[in-house]
Order: sequence, then structure tokens, then C-alpha cells
Amino acid sequence: MFEKVEIYSKSNCIFCDKAKHLFNSMNIEYVEHNAEDQATFTELMERNPAARTMPQIFINNQLIGGFTLDSQLSGSWWFPALLIGTGIFFTIYLGFPQFRFFGQGWRIVTGKHGGEGSKGETTPFEALTTAMSGAVGTGNIGGVALAIWTGGPAAIFWMWITAIFGMTTKFVEVTLAHKFRTTLSDGSISGGPMYYIEKGLNMKWVAILFSALMMICAIGSGNMPQINNIANVMETEFSVPKLMTGLVLGGLLWIIIIGGITRIAAVASKIIPIMGVIYFGGALIVLVNNYENIIPSFNAIFSRLYSNEAGQGSSPIAHASSKTEKSIEQGMVSILEPFIDTIVVCSVTAMVILSSGVWTEKFENSFDRTSMTVISGVYSDANEDDVIELSKYVQNMPSEITNFNGVISLEAGSIVSSNATIIHKRSVGEDVIISRDGNLVTGDLEITNGSFVERGLNIRGKSLIDSAELTAKAFSQSSMNEYGGYLVAIALLLFAFSTAIAWCYYGDRSTAYIFGEKGVFWYRNFYVLCFILAAVIDTEVVWNIAYVVVALVSIPNLIAIFVLRREMKEDVDNYKLN
Repeated sequence: MFEKVEIYSKSNCIFCDKAKHLFNSMNIEYVEHNAEDQATFTELMERNPAARTMPQIFINNQLIGGFTLDSQLSGSWWFPALLIGTGIFFTIYLGFPQFRFFGQGWRIVTGKHGGEGSKGETTPFEALTTAMSGAVGTGNIGGVALAIWTGGPAAIFWMWITAIFGMTTKFVEVTLAHKFRTTLSDGSISGGPMYYIEKGLNMKWVAILFSALMMICAIGSGNMPQINNIANVMETEFSVPKLMTGLVLGGLLWIIIIGGITRIAAVASKIIPIMGVIYFGGALIVLVNNYENIIPSFNAIFSRLYSNEAGQGSSPIAHASSKTEKSIEQGMVSILEPFIDTIVVCSVTAMVILSSGVWTEKFENSFDRTSMTVISGVYSDANEDDVIELSKYVQNMPSEITNFNGVISLEAGSIVSSNATIIHKRSVGEDVIISRDGNLVTGDLEITNGSFVERGLNIRGKSLIDSAELTAKAFSQSSMNEYGGYLVAIALLLFAFSTAIAWCYYGDRSTAYIFGEKGVFWYRNFYVLCFILAAVIDTEVVWNIAYVVVALVSIPNLIAIFVLRREMKEDVDNYKLN
């Protein structure tokens, strides 16, 4: 049954040892690859670009995963099912609150309903914009583009579905966070899942665990990856050195967060509207230029049948600081967060990409090894029969296509062989030019299992693109021309920086819960130090930790709100709309 078993592993890896022990106990022979070897790791990334932790196991050349926390948590099928399932349960259990209280949320946040009156440090609007600063980030620009590139227009439909049910989950966790909040010795307000886990469930140790994980998550996902993205964009678009970006924005970050939630909320309440004006203004220009494609774009979404943080337990920490008199009313305000974040912002990004048509166009770009494969035979995505087989291949379905092994011939950088095709970003590469040290390659290049054996080759050509690069192209396909790319770069900077500001507050409230208010000063300084360092270092390890921690903080939060469902139900039933 197992003709070939391969294990990519590292030393001092408990899960690697467990995998090998399992196969040994079953008398199954396997080939072990040392992933600490650079060439071996590069080979692994070409076989599975999503590989982040060890071991990675292949049986009969098919990836089956491994004994990793990431694959068993956020990378598994049951975690998104748990998130969406929780939203569906509370939607039905509470009588569709995301629709019943949607209007009331707008009235409270705009001041048309007397929602203020209790102790707190922020207005309902400031609490909302602070939470949105943490939720509206690079995913709204690059993540939407990646979703369309991966799943087509139908991905946006499912994004809407998750947002609708996420609105209910957000409503529940924010209401409970505001209800169980506390006042610290220095007079500051502190709230979040840790408090309703402790007071509502009487499980102090789980609350401490949640807080510790949130401290890590704030740095691992809300801090370091954000400045890393900003530094890359500033260097690419404006030639600003990464260290300079880190130092300047790090100093600005320190000035903001040292003022606590009052200053953070004041800044967030200004940045969010500015971001909206810049981004939506640019999007409007693109949509006006491509108005004839708007209706067809909607048709594509529905005919071809993930970003708001609902259930994670982070944004309730910001909402808990609100002066809203009734906790359930701040919960109503929070309903707007997934709506604005996903249904509005992500949809605008999607419509810009779809109406511009760039998601199906090929552009000149550099072919990175992790997204490129050389296959046997000559294929064209203009040929219907070829497209069928290519679609199966890029989706890892059984197909007639095999990875190329052998030699291809080049002349002045161009491939002259007629026995291979280069695939990049799930599309057939066109006008491919290969150079070495600035010189066009002439001669033969060896290919093994679909990958170039020689390292350091510069391969360029036309192919599909994804992530923020795709969004930038969409904005450039209008009267803005190249300035559309600059607009996306500026939006990325604002989105990512505001995310880092909000997540520091989540981390410092978690620090205060465990160590008291005295520990917050040290956490804030460490947070800024990590922010500056991440501008110039590789954040892959941090991302690996964050992938695991995001799931670990969500699980106790979702369990807690389910256990407190009757209390939530009582609050909803007793509330009278007026």
C-alpha cells in the first residue's frame, strides 16, 4: 500500500520522533530527509510551499501532513468549522441578533441613541474604531486578492457568509467582555475574555493561559508581520531603507501606546476615517472606470460559488473600555465591525479586482521558486483540453501532467526546448527569460522533479499574480495609472500600522491581568523593540508560532461564550429596543 514514505524532519523535534516511532512500530520503511539542510528544505518548499513546521510526510508522493500543532489546530478542518459553527448556533439561539440589532448599533455609535453614561475610557465610536484598527489590516488588501486567486470569485461569497455569522459571535463575546470588565488599582478599565472566563466560569488558570497566549499573539500576528510588510512596501515603492522605516514608525508607535487606551483610541478614531477616505476614494475611481463590469462581477461571485477575528477574543478587549451604559449595547456596536471589515472593505477590494479583470490577466513579474514548477510536455491555457488538465494539476487532483525531469535548452535566456512548460502562480508562464548574474543564459539547465537544480537563477516572465501585488495592479488599471500602486502602498502602511497600535492594547491588558498594571510598561517597551527588529529580520518563526497561538486563544474563548449562553440569552430577552 505504501510504495514510498518520506519524512522531512529536524533534530530535537518531538513530533518528528513520534512520526518515525509510529512508522517503525508498523514495520513501514521510510526515507528520512534532513530539513535543516538548505537544499533539502528548498526542495520541501517546492513540494509543499505551505510547509511551516516539521515533520512533513509524503506517502506515494502525496502530502499527508504531520504531527504538528498547526496542522492539528488552525490548519485543520475542524477549527474553521468550530468558528462558523459557533456563529450559526448563537445566530439561531439568540434569534438572529446581527439583523435585529444592526440598526440600533448604528444609532448608538453615531450618538442618536443615549448609549453613554457608565464608567469607561472611550466612547462607543472610539472603542469600535480601535477594534477595527486591529481587524482591518493587510488581509483586506492582500488577503482578498489571494482568496480570489485561489478560489475564484466564489471565495467572496463564502467570505460574506463567514462575516454574517461572525457578526453574532462578535456580539456575544463583546457583550460578555463589557459585562465582566473590571477597574484596576490605577483607575484604568480592563476587560476581555480572561475576565468572563474567570468570573463567569470560575476558571482562573484558563484565564491566565488565555492572557499569556494573547500576549504572544499580539506580538506574533498583530505586531511583527505588520511592520515587516510595511518595511518591504516602503523599500519597494519608495526606496526607504527597512531599518529607517522600523526606527521612525517604532518611535511613533511608542509615543502612541505609552498614552494607553485613551491615546490609542484617539489615534484610531482618526486613522480609520482617513484610511476609509483614501482607500474608498481610489476604489471609486477604479469602479467608475470599469462600471460596465460591476454587474458581471457580482454575477461571477454568485455563479461560481475569512478576516474579521470574530471568536478570537481580541477585539472584545478594546470594546470593554467603552462608556456604554448597557453591555449589550456595546455588543450591538460590535456587530458593525465584521460588517465594515469584511462585507464592506473586503467587498470593495474584491469588486475593484474583479471589475478591472486583472485577476485573469498575466503580468510581467519575477518567478519565485516556491510558486514555480516545470512540467513535462507543452501546455497552453488557451487550449480548453489543456486547461482541464492544468486545473486538475494545480489543485493537486489526479491528472495526466507530471513534473519534468531532464534538461531544457536555452538560447539568449529563452527556452528553445519543446518538451517542458513552466507553471507559475497556477498559470502557464509566458515570455520567460532566464538570467544568471545579470547575463542571459545560453545552454542547458537541469531540472529534477519540476525544479531547477541550479540556485540563484533570475527567472522572469508573464503569469498570474496574487496578494497585494494583484490589488495594486487592479488600482493601476484606471485613470490613476501607476499612482494606483502608490495608493495601495499607502493604504497598506496605514492598515498595518493601525493594526500594530490596537494589538499592543490587547497585549498590555493581558499583561495587566497576569502581572498587574506595573508589568504593562515593560510589555509596551518590549512590544516596540520587537516591532523595530521585525522590520529587518525574517519573521517566519514568529508567523509559525502565531499560526498555533491564534487557534489556542480562540478555543477557550469559544468554549467560554458557549457555557455562558444562558446568561447571554437572558440579556438579549430582557433588552427592549427603543
